[in-house]
Amino acid sequence: MTTAHTHPATRRGSRSRRRERLCLDEAVVLLTGATGGLGTDLARELHRHGARIALVGRSQERLAALAAELGGPDRALALQGNVAELTQLEGVAARTADHFGRIDVVIAGAGTDTADTLEDVDPRAFERDIDTNLTAVWRTFRATLPYVRRTRGHLVAVSSLAAFVHSPMQSSYAASKAGVVALCDSLRLELAGSGVTVGSVHPTFFDTPMQATLRENAALTAAWGGYRGVFTPVDRGQVVKEIVRSINRRARTTVVPRRYSFAALAPGPLQRLLETGPLRPHVKGNPHA
Repeated sequence: MTTAHTHPATRRGSRSRRRERLCLDEAVVLLTGATGGLGTDLARELHRHGARIALVGRSQERLAALAAELGGPDRALALQGNVAELTQLEGVAARTADHFGRIDVVIAGAGTDTADTLEDVDPRAFERDIDTNLTAVWRTFRATLPYVRRTRGHLVAVSSLAAFVHSPMQSSYAASKAGVVALCDSLRLELAGSGVTVGSVHPTFFDTPMQATLRENAALTAAWGGYRGVFTPVDRGQVVKEIVRSINRRARTTVVPRRYSFAALAPGPLQRLLETGPLRPHVKGNPHA
């Protein structure tokens, strides 16, 4: 059995404990959502760390251009695939393993968001959000897990701070991202003792084309305090670096920025606190708006 490139690291604290960290140099990483704003930057950062990358997305033209930028088929493989189709992801996983010889890390990075009230949202958009943000994570992990078992590698899902803090007009997004946490928790228990680790990453707002579209929604912008104060977006590069760091550490839960990690520890009390203040809904028909 081959294993993901690891080296021991000592945890901080009064008692020294040993754990294995994952080295990305020459590791094989499969990345879905590779042509999105975050995915493209993440692929470049993984490349800088020496990883060989299977780039998965729907636009073959954009995938091919990114793969060429990263050094061509020896370093980056362009694989067109739809995360809505399990059979396509199974084919992508098989082609990755055949081309590079292994899969060490899988990043489920595809995502979408719709901003509207539950009553008014287009049902197809709601279902698309759940499918892309949650069910596609299951498909991605399901298709790649046989290969990651062989290397005792790492699975990571790009979730959101919305998994812990739920705003109005984002019921599909918040529900799907919270579901990712539950999925990862269950899978982590199922894989206990296998050597495979599972993590999720939860960024706050950061610049992507999807976020730019959401900011055009005046009611949602008001609910988030005009994206000021605690809701100020972080730099996308910071999110990228924290995802890579989470892989190196085989982290269970990573919140970006780290100062908001308390949201993952006490989401219930925090949600109730925010509902009385910053997240008080600013939507039509609300007597408190």
